[in-house]
Amino acid sequence: MLTKLKQELQSLANPEQAEVLQRFFKTGEGEYGEGDIFLGIKVPVQRKIAKKYSGLNLYKLQELLDSKVHDHRSVALFILIDKYKKTDEENKGNIFNFYLENTRNINNWDLVDLSAPHIVGNFLLDKKKDILYELVQSENLWDKRIAIVSTYAFIKKEEFKETLAISELLLKDEHDLIHKAVGWMLREVGKAEENSSTSSAEASSNERNKPILEGFLKEHYKKMPRTMLRYAIEKFDEVKRKKYLKGKI
Repeated sequence: MLTKLKQELQSLANPEQAEVLQRFFKTGEGEYGEGDIFLGIKVPVQRKIAKKYSGLNLYKLQELLDSKVHDHRSVALFILIDKYKKTDEENKGNIFNFYLENTRNINNWDLVDLSAPHIVGNFLLDKKKDILYELVQSENLWDKRIAIVSTYAFIKKEEFKETLAISELLLKDEHDLIHKAVGWMLREVGKAEENSSTSSAEASSNERNKPILEGFLKEHYKKMPRTMLRYAIEKFDEVKRKKYLKGKI
């Protein structure tokens, strides 16, 4: 089944799109995605293929995750998420551990973002969060991104403690991809729901979360990297955004 999956992915390869993606995901020498190989398959197509081959066991998924081909690793993670959602608590723990054993292979920002909240974040919802603080102290860029992006699962449950604590730990990080991830998670903490279908109760809850974000920002915004701040305040009105950016809050 694994050979068939690889053959199907190869048959869908789009060299022109692959070239675009290799530039976009910085795969050149010395860049964060150095050596990553893309087939150029769009994400919705990858998701469909993942569903088709969802029966692959962890042993086979390990082979995919060890591949230098980005699309192989991406499909493996989609399959892993599907397995995680459909299994019992004991097997969820096995998948969680398998994921953490493979962080070296979850080595581009899209791979982290599509998987970390669904597996790491979800599993830790009702458990100790120590592993996130271990990951955030890592020298590896992707470990740190996993740590902060995993907290998206907590944010959705209106639990912000870990997001704020990990964001504070990453304030001095030098990598742009960490600045973006932290800013994104902070934005999610305070984001007011703009969807007209949101109930008044949900909207009220989201509005209550804005002071939590602003409390964090007022303490830290002057020392936050510019990109992190811009991402965090993206949903603020223009006047307030300018005040933050000019340091006049």
